[in-house]
Amino acid sequence: MRTRDIKALKYEPRIRVERWMVAMRCGKRRALPDTAAGRLLEQRERTKSSIRAKVEHPFHIIKNILGLKKARYRGLARNTAQLFTLFGLANLLIAKRRLFALHAQGAS
Repeated sequence: MRTRDIKALKYEPRIRVERWMVAMRCGKRRALPDTAAGRLLEQRERTKSSIRAKVEHPFHIIKNILGLKKARYRGLARNTAQLFTLFGLANLLIAKRRLFALHAQGAS
């Protein structure tokens, strides 16, 4: 392609505004004012932390309890099958803990 053809292909990039849902650092959370707006922000940050904990928990189980530390390159189908199996086992472990906790409370 010639230079003028490349210039014709260029376009004006659009400005994208992305809203990241990253939790606030602990120091900033402690420094929030004790007003209605500050309490609302604290509740929002607590919700973000709760969601992140629920998402990160299966990864913790897979890495630390089931022992998957490194990715092994055995082909896409085999790696996918192994990850599906490990996430299924992690879900079973989480469900087992909840069931044992209910049983210990006396629920039948």
